[in-house]
Amino acid sequence: MRLLVVSGRSGSGKSTALHVLEDVGFTCIDNLPAGLLPALVDELGRGGRTRVAVGIDVRTPGDALHSLPARLASLKAQGVHCEVLYLDCADPVLLRRFSETRRRHPLTGPDVDLPRALALERDLLEPVLAVADCRIDTTSLTLHELRDVVQSRVAPERHGQTSVLFLSFGYKHGVPADADFVFDVRCLPNPHWMAGLRQQTGLDAPVAAFLAGEPQVAALEGDLIAFLARWLPELAASGRSYLTVALGCTGGQHRSVYLAERLARHFRDRFADVQVRHRELERAARPAP
Repeated sequence: MRLLVVSGRSGSGKSTALHVLEDVGFTCIDNLPAGLLPALVDELGRGGRTRVAVGIDVRTPGDALHSLPARLASLKAQGVHCEVLYLDCADPVLLRRFSETRRRHPLTGPDVDLPRALALERDLLEPVLAVADCRIDTTSLTLHELRDVVQSRVAPERHGQTSVLFLSFGYKHGVPADADFVFDVRCLPNPHWMAGLRQQTGLDAPVAAFLAGEPQVAALEGDLIAFLARWLPELAASGRSYLTVALGCTGGQHRSVYLAERLARHFRDRFADVQVRHRELERAARPAP
């Protein structure tokens, strides 16, 4: 059985993630008390269910969240393939989402306002975050983008293989919080200042040709390949199901895009599941509201 625990902060998109998983064939159960997880796995396993996703968060009673890592370890020892998907989001965005939807946070009460509830929730979920296999920061994702990320990263059957994502981004739009490695490539020559290249991206042949001809770019690419070739297999061997390598330039349009594509092309020969995302290009392609 493949068991996927969907957890994270209230308002971060857990319900959306569960809906995506249900659409691709998972048996999904939301708001499951963590203490019932072993019994649920036993019941569904006897019923022939092989793909199960459960939502477990701060609504679970007592100290069961703290014991969740031990319960998952026990299930793994019994041959259940367990993964934890953790969804997170920046506090200001969560505050706005609760204000817009007028939903009640599960930890708010007469003496606990929303900012305090968010802080309490973050502390309570720390044991779950510590064992998360995949973390998705939904701060800047639309619902459509979140669905795409969950479907591409988590939903496919990988049969124990490690999924590696190369993510390009722009520093002026913030560093992705869910990256395992972050590399700053702003030291490289910038096509933004070259005539005819400003409006193009690292996916376009003229930009790629310009960067390929720069010795600094080739040197950094070689150094990154050598570092990642040494350490990605080590992380994969330690049981990591998902790895994210983020590359950032100023605007996330030229240098980081080019290098993300180059690295993904190189490592597709070493990992069965290699993906590429260009955060700023995806944002620019969004339809106008």
